[in-house]
Amino acid sequence: MTRAPLAALSLLALAACASPPPESLADAPAFLEELPEGLAEAAAPGQNLNRIIIDAGDGCYWVEYIGRVETTFLPLRTAAGRPICSR
Repeated sequence: MTRAPLAALSLLALAACASPPPESLADAPAFLEELPEGLAEAAAPGQNLNRIIIDAGDGCYWVEYIGRVETTFLPLRTAAGRPICSR
């Protein structure tokens, strides 16, 4: 009898940890079908260049990262660690 309330409380606590993506990315356009010239060369290795969007709010490129726990968007970065933006 005590397991059900404990399980419900655990689920409620876990739900409180979830956070929505930044508002400007929540309504993100589809992934880019073709990368702008020079973008692939500027991007650091190890980023999925097939899953890139551009955020209309800041003009920066974001790459979809699929981790073991969650899928999220991270800034597309150069080998030096700087974000890549169109403006």
